[in-house]
Amino acid sequence: MKFIRLSTLTLAVSALGASFVQPASAQTTMRISVSTAQNSHQGVAIDTLAKEIEKRTNGRYKVQTFYSGSLGAEREATEAVQLGTQDLTWTSTGPIPNFVPETKIFDVPFLFRDYAHARAVLDGPIGQDMLKKFEPKGFKALAWGENGFRHMTNNKRPVVNPEDLRGLKLRTMENPVHIQAYKGFGIIPTPMAFTEVFTAMQQGTVDGQENPLSVIVANKFEQVQKHLSLTGHVYSPGVFLMNKGAFDKLAPADQQAFLEAAKVAARANRDRVDADEKVAVTDLRGKGMQVVDKIDKSKYQMALTPVFAEFEKQFGKANLDKIRDFK
Repeated sequence: MKFIRLSTLTLAVSALGASFVQPASAQTTMRISVSTAQNSHQGVAIDTLAKEIEKRTNGRYKVQTFYSGSLGAEREATEAVQLGTQDLTWTSTGPIPNFVPETKIFDVPFLFRDYAHARAVLDGPIGQDMLKKFEPKGFKALAWGENGFRHMTNNKRPVVNPEDLRGLKLRTMENPVHIQAYKGFGIIPTPMAFTEVFTAMQQGTVDGQENPLSVIVANKFEQVQKHLSLTGHVYSPGVFLMNKGAFDKLAPADQQAFLEAAKVAARANRDRVDADEKVAVTDLRGKGMQVVDKIDKSKYQMALTPVFAEFEKQFGKANLDKIRDFK
């Protein structure tokens, strides 16, 4: 009988000790993914986010990082976050209008004057109000990141004027605004996931694609593309997304930690875009790409006049002007 009592007491003490130790060592592991390589502006974004979250929560939250679409292309990863089978992702706005239609307005061509203008809009009331529109769709949008201004590449011919785009079969993002605009240029838009683009260009399934310089360099598109034209036709935001349910379960202090971590990560993401932009053209020329860097953007805007009229009906001229005129 004494042995039974002693054993019972020992078990009780052990259980009590475990209850004290467990919270101190408990760690929640989350996953985040991007579609490009780790050595890219997107890789910098999620690496910084992971480091900042772990630091700001004293290691209670650890974020595992995945690159090059290893957890699925952007649309698949976004769906996984919405469903809660993946906690976090960083995505361009390519697939986002399929989930949050209001974001389509940011993808209108020639809407933003330059990087300073685009960043001011996203960080100001217009962009912050847009982040709230993700919540009814099952997301917590932590912060706007950046993909950059998009440029045209192809294997057929130099593109100097908008007429040079006619008949080119270009991969586009799965984004209805982009597709509508590119048809206006006479392009044959071919939507596909980013993870398929390199092989599609290598095999000649498409003539080319359009992406920011950071993406072109990080993914070595110079290996499968001859011509680059610095059209800067669309500014492409990115966004840090978290499953809304997972965010809501966080303690208020941890919610703030995640939001602050995302702001730091967004700055690191933009800094990498700036750094890439300074050296990308020289780098790509050195690797054999023919670069057209003198582009008359007014000609491209004129070519889209009928499309702009449609966008004004769709989004409202006042809403477009509010963004264009933001200072």
